[in-house]
Amino acid sequence: PYFDDPHFDSAASILNQYSNLVKYVASINTIGNALAIDVEAEMPCISSNQGFAGLSGRAVKHTALANVFKMRQKLVPEIDVVGVGGIETGQDVFEFLLCGATAVQVGTCHWKEGPKCFDRICAELKTLLGKKGYASCKDVQGKLNPWSKEGASKSRAASRKAKEVPSSDSTKKLVSLDLIHAALIVIIAVLLADKFVFIN
Repeated sequence: PYFDDPHFDSAASILNQYSNLVKYVASINTIGNALAIDVEAEMPCISSNQGFAGLSGRAVKHTALANVFKMRQKLVPEIDVVGVGGIETGQDVFEFLLCGATAVQVGTCHWKEGPKCFDRICAELKTLLGKKGYASCKDVQGKLNPWSKEGASKSRAASRKAKEVPSSDSTKKLVSLDLIHAALIVIIAVLLADKFVFIN
């Protein structure tokens, strides 16, 4: 991964010179020299290299998105960008497509969930594309809008609406809780009735 514009410029200028040979770049690889600690054993979580290793998965997603976006801007169109890093959901794929990725790679999620993750991610992406009115991934690719007050307002309104409308599952759970509460009140009333003697 790259973090500063001069690095992107250097990498892209070299790759662009060889666009007749280079057909795609994968962005990003792991971010080096991460360290995870096992608190119980008070040692690094992995044995090699004193525990130092590459950081991957959800922790690198936003760096990966930035790298895909920058590389797509700086590479010639003949070189595709494959988005890699923290992809676990259809929404993650959608975000990488918006940044200009032609394809994506799933690593850590596959390691944790197994191959069933691919069908789930594809189904989630298909649902999201349909919900947003897109016919295919190509319709989204590289179409990230610049930040705007209107866009931020639209996002906040959608977030508020999602919080206001309970899902059918939530409604069922609320009804179930109400029934449980009513049953408990009846049971308590019956138990208390045995404890009290009413005198006329």
